[in-house]
Parts: sequence; structure tokens; C-alpha cells
Amino acid sequence: MGAAGAGKTTLGLALAAELGWRFVEGDDQHPARNIEKMRRGDALTDADRAPWLAALHATVARTAERRESLVLACSALKRRYREILRGNCRQVRFVYLKASEAELARRLSARTAHFAGPGLLKSQLAALEEPSGDEALIVDARWPPEQVLGAIRKEFGI
Repeated sequence: MGAAGAGKTTLGLALAAELGWRFVEGDDQHPARNIEKMRRGDALTDADRAPWLAALHATVARTAERRESLVLACSALKRRYREILRGNCRQVRFVYLKASEAELARRLSARTAHFAGPGLLKSQLAALEEPSGDEALIVDARWPPEQVLGAIRKEFGI
């Protein structure tokens, strides 16, 4: 979890590949109207996010029912969003990729093929409710990927 540009997709794909788990990109699950809204630089509202979060939770719940494992990349900016994503699936764990506004802006300005550009950064950071260390593993998004993956595997015993 984390704001746009934190590295969720890059690190999520790497972790899933390393563990042999399925990877789901939360951004790919947005309805077209949300994508168009973000492409224009307009922030999503809680109402915009509600069906998206419900769909992501359904994926998490199905995975848990099957006793399978999954890496999900998702902004999960608010505590309430994380609660929706987890639902009754207590085995769900969060990793917060923490980055400064300057670092996120630098990364987003270099990214060209994604609908979530620099224009969304201020609204994402305004909505962000940073988790505590009890709610998520907090890692520095500037760390090299192998260091982040090592911290995740150590913390979660995987």
C-alpha cells in the first residue's frame, strides 16, 4: 500500500514472483470511469472507490477461502479502506511503502504510461492515513527492491 509512485507494482510483482504467488494489480480493477477521472487529474471520492474496494475484497476473500496466497498492490490510503480490503480475512497483512512527497513527485514525473500522474499526488497524500507499525510493516520506499523484499519475508516469515 502507499501513494501513487511508491513502488507497489514493482515490488508486488517481484514479491509474487519470488514466492510463486498470484499477483493482482489493484489499478487494473478500477472501472473505466475511475480511470478516466484519474487520467484527468481528478481525485477519486469514497463513493468512486467503494465498488473497487468491494471487488478487491472479493478477490482477497476467494483467495483465502481456497487457502491460496496472493500479493495485491493497492493504494489502501485510508484505514477504512484497509478494513474493507481485509474484511474477515485476518491473515491479510499490509506493507506500507513510505515515501516523501518529493520522492513520489520525482517518480510520477518520470512515469509516462500510467493514468495516475503527478496531478493526483496532493489529493493522495491528503487522503493518506499512515498506518502504525501495528497495522502494517512500514518500509522506506527508497530502499533497493531486494532490501524491501527481505524485510517483508523476515517480518512475515515467508
